[in-house]
Amino acid sequence: MSTFMPNAATVERKWHVVDAAGKPLGRLAAEIAVLLNGKHKVDYTPHVDGGDFVIVVNAGDVRLTGNKLTQKYYRTHSGYPGGLKEVQYQKLMETRPEKAVMLAVKGMLPKNSIGRHSLTRLKVYRGGEHPHAAQKPVAYEGGAK
Repeated sequence: MSTFMPNAATVERKWHVVDAAGKPLGRLAAEIAVLLNGKHKVDYTPHVDGGDFVIVVNAGDVRLTGNKLTQKYYRTHSGYPGGLKEVQYQKLMETRPEKAVMLAVKGMLPKNSIGRHSLTRLKVYRGGEHPHAAQKPVAYEGGAK
């Protein structure tokens, strides 16, 4: 009897729809990262990219608890002197809430090629509509409240 080792050819990927309305951003991102990594599957293997596709709807209705809307900043630097750009999360949530969800999930994925490839399976939409009905996604009922 030999041990079964999953590989890229044997991975079955499902599509999950996660409703972000009213959920805290960090808790939501943690659940999405688990789905993208494939840690919810019984045949999880760290060196195999075995995660599922995740569709996030209502990203504009996600919550930030405490004073994070005013105190938290999204920072990028061009590499040149004086090249720091800062955007307050209140403005980021008004203009591009999809980016805020994407950044939160990206921070919870592994910092390697598997994590970068997993992020390509994340689809985030501001409203309640998405164009992935043909993939027959299943509604995900997670623990984030």
